[in-house]
Amino acid sequence: MKGVVLDFDTLGPQDLDTSALFSLPIEWEIYGNSSVSDVSGLIKNAHVVLTNKVVLTRENINYAKDLKFIGLFATGTNIIDLDAAAECGVSVSNAVGYGTRSVVQHTWALILALTTKLLGYSKASMNGRWQKSDSFCVIDYPVQELSGKTIGIVGAGELGRGVASVAPVFGMKVRYAALKNTKHSFQNDRIDFDDLLKESDVLSLHCPLTEDNINLIDQRELKLMKSSSILINTARGKLINEKSLHEALINGEIAGAGLDVLSEEPPISGNILLDERVPNLIVTPHTAWISKEARQRLVEQVAGNIKGFLEGGKFNRVC
Repeated sequence: MKGVVLDFDTLGPQDLDTSALFSLPIEWEIYGNSSVSDVSGLIKNAHVVLTNKVVLTRENINYAKDLKFIGLFATGTNIIDLDAAAECGVSVSNAVGYGTRSVVQHTWALILALTTKLLGYSKASMNGRWQKSDSFCVIDYPVQELSGKTIGIVGAGELGRGVASVAPVFGMKVRYAALKNTKHSFQNDRIDFDDLLKESDVLSLHCPLTEDNINLIDQRELKLMKSSSILINTARGKLINEKSLHEALINGEIAGAGLDVLSEEPPISGNILLDERVPNLIVTPHTAWISKEARQRLVEQVAGNIKGFLEGGKFNRVC
């Protein structure tokens, strides 16, 4: 049986134990990264294909006549044509829960860095501002305590609930958003989306990206938020209209934003938010999930999915 890994380098495998994967009874071809134009040729004779971010289209899947299994090094399935896979009898699996602890940690790192003005005060220490101070400390930037404030969570799955579980440590109240533009009786811990925007001191996004929620946070939503609030996005870049966020930060309509995702990754075409002149903005290059522990769990879970498929047992089956 032949297997192909299309973008192994995206896992940063150098510090991982990959024996669970490569001890499987499969003859592997490993590619660090693959261009879209090469995919059909690379998987032509494969029975098993693994991918993280390389897209598999209907054309790719139809071309791979021996293909039986597609494994994702990710939770989201939008890079796979699932309809084509189902029509061709190809099983698709994803990975779930592997990065929860890492993403929760990163989310709170962004929240704390913004509310304590951590980067600004570190810079003040390094650039001579502290040395020139007339006082023992520097009080150039306003610092917020989280106690008594409200964190609004958009997306009440494992990641959203994980972030929410930390909030009581800081004395924060937790509210969850009901789905935007829907009318139903809310679960007792959910409130109307617009009300959540108005109430939240911290708004944190943890929902999947769908056709219906592109630009979920746009000019209108930003204007509903408190001027003292901060926005956190460790989910998907296209949940936020980046031009609108840029304007909101420049104009002081919200107090800050922490982003681990952008609309295009890597941002080879540039991005309006990658501008040092934008105040109170922290951008990290999609690193919330990359702890060694999370990546190790990911490799082992994907290996387990393949093993389950080969043995006719359980695996995280998407289609």
